Order: sequence, then C-alpha cells, then structure tokens
Amino acid sequence: MLKNVQEELNAFAKYVISQARANLSRGKKKDTGKLYKSLKYDLNVSKNSFGLDFIMAEYGIYQDAGVKGKDPSKVSPNAKIKGQQAPNSKYRFGSGKTGNYKDFVLSIEKWAKRKNVRLRDKKGKFTKGNYKTIAHIIAGNIYNRGIKPSLFFTKPFKKAFKNLDKDIVKAFRLDVEALIKTTTKDNIKTK
Repeated sequence: MLKNVQEELNAFAKYVISQARANLSRGKKKDTGKLYKSLKYDLNVSKNSFGLDFIMAEYGIYQDAGVKGKDPSKVSPNAKIKGQQAPNSKYRFGSGKTGNYKDFVLSIEKWAKRKNVRLRDKKGKFTKGNYKTIAHIIAGNIYNRGIKPSLFFTKPFKKAFKNLDKDIVKAFRLDVEALIKTTTKDNIKTK
C-alpha cells in the first residue's frame, strides 16, 4: 500500500549510505575496508507502519561520534596530535563498556602490519621495533587522547533528514490518492 513512501525511504537510505561511503573513501584516512562494506540499511514497510535501521560495524559508531581519551596528559610528548580529541563525545576510552585495551592494541597491531607502519628515528631512518611495539605506542596515544569525530555518517544523515519530512508527506499523499482512486474505481459500478 505505501509504495511511494517505501520508495522515498529507500532513496533516503541509499543516499545516506552512498554519502557515508564517499566520506570514508576520501582524504588521508581513506577506508574502503570492513567499515565501508558493513554500511547497510534495513527497511521494513507493513500496512500500518514502517521501520528503517542503519547497520554498520560497531567501531563505525565510535569513528563517527569520536571517543574521549582516558587521560590526555599521558600522551607522548613526541606525539603530533595532542589534547582531548572528542571532549563532547558520549563515548570514552577506559569506561569498560565495550572492548578492552588488550584487544585494542591487537587491532592496532593488525592495522600497522597491513599498512606497513614502521618506526623512524629523528633523522627519518627506520629504527628497531616490531609491530607489537608500534601498536603499543599508537594505541597508548589514541587511548589517552581519544578519537576525533569524523561525522562520516552523521553529516549525510542530517542533510538528507532535513528534506525527508516533506518528501514523506508528499509520497504518503500520493499513496493515499492512489488508494482512493483504486477503491473508488473498484466500488463504483456502471450500468
């Protein structure tokens, strides 16, 4: 029955997903991996209601909203990025709600191997240190300073949501008009 509303919600969701993916694949932090591929939506339309869920890998929520650091004063003095990165985020490293530091270090180690990150001395030459060492250094700095919000998902969602209200009303009106035409046509008999 709600064919036009369903089409409008599909268009809304597809736009949000495509723009979020475009945001992930832009710039220095280009990501076309697990998070990019995990972005999906689930639209359920029934006779009396509809529901729209957006789905992504869990860490995408933290990347989008940012995460407060545990203690920015503990960031290495040699770190290029200093200070609290997400002071207004509702998420915080060390809160104990999801994951643990050991798993975080392990994921950073895997990332460092995949990206072939290496330690360098002050002159820029490669120096000793395995991926485990690199992971502890990077993870420690991220854990203490936090993750700056990227808003890769929030920005396209908010932009599309501004127009959704009037688009849904228009689509719903078209669905109701079609229902009235069909009902009227089916119930009026001619001689």
